[in-house]
Amino acid sequence: MKLLSGGQSGVDRGGARCGIERSIDYGGWCPKDGWAEDLSAPPGLLAKYPNLKETPLPDPAQRTEWNVRDADACMIVIAAGGLAVSKARALAEELAHRFRKPLLVVDLGDPEPVEHAALWCACSSAGLAPIWARIGGPRENEAPGIYASATAFIHALLDWLLTVSARPTIAHRPLALNVWLRMRGGAKRIA
Repeated sequence: MKLLSGGQSGVDRGGARCGIERSIDYGGWCPKDGWAEDLSAPPGLLAKYPNLKETPLPDPAQRTEWNVRDADACMIVIAAGGLAVSKARALAEELAHRFRKPLLVVDLGDPEPVEHAALWCACSSAGLAPIWARIGGPRENEAPGIYASATAFIHALLDWLLTVSARPTIAHRPLALNVWLRMRGGAKRIA
């Protein structure tokens, strides 16, 4: 598994942080000179997140496009304010459709967002080993508190995937085995 992030404050940075804390490969594209709204002077994001690569242009839209293009699947995480708070979210959603990428929008206010996202992750990874997941959403200034909420959600999602795949129930056995194998770069499709 590899988590792709654009490194912006908020959901993107939460994805990169979870990758680092869990020793899961992370990477992705960021604007030229590592630009982020809170780290605008070079090297910007690249000082804290060296696995990110610069796009040739400073325009964040190029970063979004290249991260969606390179992903196997895309997840947009939102909270209060919904989809309308983030301009980049609309672009990511459009690009996921254009590039024919599986896309899930997770509203952290919905019941059982972790379980729904875990099932989607497992289904999206069918036939792919390893899966490269693009996780994005609003910036911190667009949705205050989204960084902490998204980071907690991503950690819980990874916990759920690892728990279900380590101890599959009869109902989840084929799905969990697929997830477990994909996360370890294992075999193709089982079940």
